[in-house]
Amino acid sequence: MSELSLSGAPVKPLKPKVSRDDWAMRGFMVMIGLYLLVTLALPLYAMLSKSLENRDGDFVGLANYVEYFSTPALFNSIGNSITISLVTTLITVTLAFWFAYGLTRSCMPFKRTFRMLAMVPILVPSLLPGIGLIYMFGNQGYMKELLLGQSIYGPLGIVIAEVFFTFPHALLIIMTALSIADGRLYEAASALRASRSKVFRTVTLPGARYGLISAAFVVFTLVITDFGAPKVIGGQYNVLAVDIYKQVIGQQNFSMGAVVSVILLIPAIMAFAVDRRVQKKQVALLSARAVPYAPKRNRVLDVGMTLYCGAIILIILLILGTCQYAALVKFWPYNLELGLQHYNFDIVDGGGWEAYGNSIRMALWTAFVGTAVIFVGAYMVEKGRGFDEGRGLFQFFAMMPMAVPGMVLGLAYIFFFNNPDNPFNFLYGTMAILVICTITHFYTVAHLTAMTALKQMDKEFEAVSQSLKQPFYKTFFRVTVPVCSPAILEIAVYLFVNAMTTVSAVVFIYGTSTQLASVSVLNMDDAGDIAPAAAMGMMIFYTNAVARLVHLGASWLLEKRTQAWRVK
Repeated sequence: MSELSLSGAPVKPLKPKVSRDDWAMRGFMVMIGLYLLVTLALPLYAMLSKSLENRDGDFVGLANYVEYFSTPALFNSIGNSITISLVTTLITVTLAFWFAYGLTRSCMPFKRTFRMLAMVPILVPSLLPGIGLIYMFGNQGYMKELLLGQSIYGPLGIVIAEVFFTFPHALLIIMTALSIADGRLYEAASALRASRSKVFRTVTLPGARYGLISAAFVVFTLVITDFGAPKVIGGQYNVLAVDIYKQVIGQQNFSMGAVVSVILLIPAIMAFAVDRRVQKKQVALLSARAVPYAPKRNRVLDVGMTLYCGAIILIILLILGTCQYAALVKFWPYNLELGLQHYNFDIVDGGGWEAYGNSIRMALWTAFVGTAVIFVGAYMVEKGRGFDEGRGLFQFFAMMPMAVPGMVLGLAYIFFFNNPDNPFNFLYGTMAILVICTITHFYTVAHLTAMTALKQMDKEFEAVSQSLKQPFYKTFFRVTVPVCSPAILEIAVYLFVNAMTTVSAVVFIYGTSTQLASVSVLNMDDAGDIAPAAAMGMMIFYTNAVARLVHLGASWLLEKRTQAWRVK
């Protein structure tokens, strides 16, 4: 109820005065918001416009879409993509659930080792498992008899490669869901003498349902938008992501490539929207009185989970080990002598060692610039005061990249940045545009990581700083950055690893002097140089492994320093 003046008229509440700090924070947020507008929204608009034009640039409305749906060879790719995505999602989520169950619900040994090795597929480009499967089950594969006459080239190979690629993503989500459990529920079930299967159906599965649903949508999105695995091992089995590549690179039909991109964008956006809706419905599973669940020893379960997790890890290491072995063998399968001749990248068509160096430079710039931009943007949204409409719009832009496939974003950059009338045209073909595209492509996950860390900080820090008339940037550098440094390190290594492995987002926009290692793997595979392609893929893996080790070392030193500070 509003207050009344002496004359009886209502008095409007005074709006809080906007300080200089508030204006500065809003200015920074607007700047980063404009960055997302230029690097995401406008390129997508340019791509949508291109899908309504013919090859000459004349407006033709929906004619391209009519042509697409009238061409069975193109239209069938939609069904193929959805089928592959659904099958892979079912297999991956099932395998990841039982792996996570073993890590969180049993007392099996080697848990940390199993978890670390299960994350290995994150460190390699999605092209690499396809190459490994060719050496294992291809025409000259050493295990092809296990397929009983079936061909690895096609849907079977794509599904296996995609399961390898998406397994750690599903595992992380499901492990988080299973880790949040109230031990009192299991104690009550034990007191009521409920069977293990009944406890599983009535307690474990309901508690993890949101994690399972979220993992399913994440895997579905990753598979339907992936380009690497279908390109290497898909054979004649067409999927949407590869169709974009064929239309643009093979036929130079940019209008039809834009049409396929728009179609690919639809299921990705739908999956993302449903996933966000499900996450909003999730309620807290742990109350203040909750007791952390501690698994009890059960010989049968512990041995069974150890064997199961060991088998999964063995398959992961077998595929990766095959790639490394193939990179060392002189001439598969006729001359199995080992050597390093396939690491002489300068004699094959793939950009040579310069491409590898370009990838490292691009990944470092992405990690450095991306971490700064993303963390500052998240800080302005979470710690800013007032300006709710602007903060809400910024949050919307920050969430958009998650729903945009890399192939779609890369093609959109061609239409937008390669336009001579665009003032940003000077960026096209440079290292800068690769860095910008990669930061934008992986913006959302890093933004959510930063937001999570910032939400854990008490807002009293900013209130005290404001009462002492200290500028916000002093609080930011002296308090926020040190406290959130673990999250900042995690964002940096996340951007670095993904910059090294990404193919789809950069395959359309690299220049002759800015070819990357991941693109080099693709080009060498296209040229038939599969062994050098495997060697370059393994170089990416080793580089990312070193980056992860550096991250672990830096995190350990940071934690040690923090503990020492607390003792003092």
